[in-house]
Amino acid sequence: MKELVVISGKGGTGKTSVVASFAALAPSTVLADCDVDAADLHLILKPDIFSRNEFSGGSMAQILPEGCNGCGTCRKLCRFDAIKVNKGAYRIDPIACEGCGVCSHFCPEKTIEFGPAINGQWFLSETRHGPMAHAKLGIAQENSGKLVTLVRAQAKKLAQERGHELVIIDGSPGIGCPVIASLTGADLVLAVTEPSMSGRHDLQRVTDLAKHFGTPMIVCINKWDINEDMTRLIEQDANQQGVPVVGRIRYDRAVTEAQICGQALVEYTSSGAAKDMRLLWETIAGLLGDSKSAADLHTNR
Repeated sequence: MKELVVISGKGGTGKTSVVASFAALAPSTVLADCDVDAADLHLILKPDIFSRNEFSGGSMAQILPEGCNGCGTCRKLCRFDAIKVNKGAYRIDPIACEGCGVCSHFCPEKTIEFGPAINGQWFLSETRHGPMAHAKLGIAQENSGKLVTLVRAQAKKLAQERGHELVIIDGSPGIGCPVIASLTGADLVLAVTEPSMSGRHDLQRVTDLAKHFGTPMIVCINKWDINEDMTRLIEQDANQQGVPVVGRIRYDRAVTEAQICGQALVEYTSSGAAKDMRLLWETIAGLLGDSKSAADLHTNR
């Protein structure tokens, strides 16, 4: 079983559109949407959820008002200023609480419960292109890296149970914890960038991250023809870093039209950028199927 992770240094480069087309083109695959802070692959693939589960990434304290005598011990000990008092009644601000448990441990009346906090949900679904693991992190919730790890593990479990040969992961943009949790140990990382100053800068950060974790990486440039000079600079940067640029995808209004119709680009049309997407997938499928090529990518880094 192989894992392909699609990431981007910044949001809006077309990463999810690429993943959706790969899902339509790849045989025997399981999908994982690991962009848990802003998941949107489901908008194209319209999954039918068959398993819905709560996610707890940490713990939360809660004061039981009937047993609280208002001694204030918890408020004195809380270094996060999460204990609030209103007309003599003590409560815990769930946004400020960091889940350390100090208040519960030292409460003389033992009236502070300390248990798992529900930070979001994760799902297992069926799509028209195969099973998918995905999730939704709650608003202002943390531990996205832990949730990504869970989603990725569930996708691999689905692949093993159903005999699928490939897991395609839609990672998060940037270089933070969810990205690290998405790409570590993967067989291949595809970074999708765009020909802009920010795209060039953020691609360098992603390249440094992949190098740090020893993960083979390749690059494709989306909307390359809107700034051909910047495209050439990005390709020069990648060449100097020993990172292959394996594809260019032209600007095409059909991408937006396909999204409006709830389809992957290669489902909506076979021309224009869809043709570029098919060529890109053929190249990547060849790399995934050729262990020697993948090994060479790793060695060249």
